[in-house]
Amino acid sequence: VQLQASGGGLVQVGGSLRLSCAASGRTVSRYDMGWFRQAPGKEREFVAVISWSGGSTSYADSVKGRFTISRNNAKNTVYLQMNSLIPEDTAVYYCAAGSSFISIARHEIDYWGQGTLVTVSS
Repeated sequence: VQLQASGGGLVQVGGSLRLSCAASGRTVSRYDMGWFRQAPGKEREFVAVISWSGGSTSYADSVKGRFTISRNNAKNTVYLQMNSLIPEDTAVYYCAAGSSFISIARHEIDYWGQGTLVTVSS
């Protein structure tokens, strides 16, 4: 499975961005999918996860209420809608595929995508 993240860029505080993660090589419809981020000088952290059916989601406390994860299995794509962005959201964002909801939250990942940079300016 190859995961290609896109949609990053420069945005002002309070703005919005929508990240996409397109999968190729194999369907990810049976994988739970997640987003992670890594800010400069910090460890990679969990952001959000969605179950293979899309019926369950979970978020890090730092993004809850501002970010929304979704997926379109017909398009083999996962999305991260980010609203009310703040400078602390500045990071490289990575998508990932895992075998279960809990495994993703534990960073136990089967496939990583390359990152896309999000920069929030104040």
